[in-house]
Amino acid sequence: MTEIDPAIRAVEAVLFAAEGPMTADEIAAYVGPDVDLKQSLRLLQEDYAGRGVELVERGGRWHFQTAADMAHILRREREEPKRLSRAAVETLAIIAYQEPVSRAEIEAVRGVQISKGTLDVLMEAGWVRPAGRREGPGRPLLYATTQGFLTHFGLKSRRDLPGIDDLKAAGLLDPVEATLGDVELESADESD
Repeated sequence: MTEIDPAIRAVEAVLFAAEGPMTADEIAAYVGPDVDLKQSLRLLQEDYAGRGVELVERGGRWHFQTAADMAHILRREREEPKRLSRAAVETLAIIAYQEPVSRAEIEAVRGVQISKGTLDVLMEAGWVRPAGRREGPGRPLLYATTQGFLTHFGLKSRRDLPGIDDLKAAGLLDPVEATLGDVELESADESD
């Protein structure tokens, strides 16, 4: 059996024992400054590639996770999470794309008031957090996404959120022109 570098073993042990994803600085605090952390993480990532568990970096934080193609095996063991309401999904999307954002700004985009429960559900899930207050009248509370949001959705950063062209290509958004055309046709049919 080949001898494994003690530095790599130390980084691996720290990540396995961690309660959650860790930044490079947090890992370095355990393994010490003499360890070439970038090299160790790269080698570990290569070593675990293609296995049932893989080392991933999301939003500047490192953790081990089940390989995506093996997740189906564990689904039976997990408690099924509650599905988000349409209001919660819309609110989460607005926060993710426009953060930091106030409740009034969310309501302006959605066109309806949001219940406090909607934001509570997103905060309980660990996907949204208070992000300070806006300078201005009333100093409204601002909301932003969390590291947990990035991890859950497999994003390295908010820059990895799909753009409008990506969403249209995936069939998740109807082109505005087609939707407006349908409305105009319905209006013309009603006037006949």
